[in-house]
Amino acid sequence: MAGAHDDSEPYDEINITPMLDLAYVLLVIFIIMTTASVQGIEVNLPKASDQPALAKPKTKAITISDTGQVYLDTYPVSLDELRTQLAAAKAATPDLPVVVKGDTVVQYGKVMEVLDLLGQVGITQMGLVTQKLAK
Repeated sequence: MAGAHDDSEPYDEINITPMLDLAYVLLVIFIIMTTASVQGIEVNLPKASDQPALAKPKTKAITISDTGQVYLDTYPVSLDELRTQLAAAKAATPDLPVVVKGDTVVQYGKVMEVLDLLGQVGITQMGLVTQKLAK
């Protein structure tokens, strides 16, 4: 009986199949548990229309040229015309964003007049456009 093992002899081979089966079962359990905890509570979400919003806030650009001429978007305007047009746009869009661009040689007082006008109209979202420094 050369192939028979004696019960008192220790095994010199490790059977790895049960350990792999256990590892795979634990892996599947962990995957199921983590996906179940991420899903959360099921609710009926409201439906949104796929139509684009008609009243998108459009940023108004005020440009002050090197001669001191004021432009609203690309149209030359006086300060009184600028005030009335911005007031009308502010009435249509309460959170109207405005950016101010000025040439480097523009007098500081002209820029302050425009900023003061924006404050009088009640525009709070304003920005000053600058150029990045070349390195």
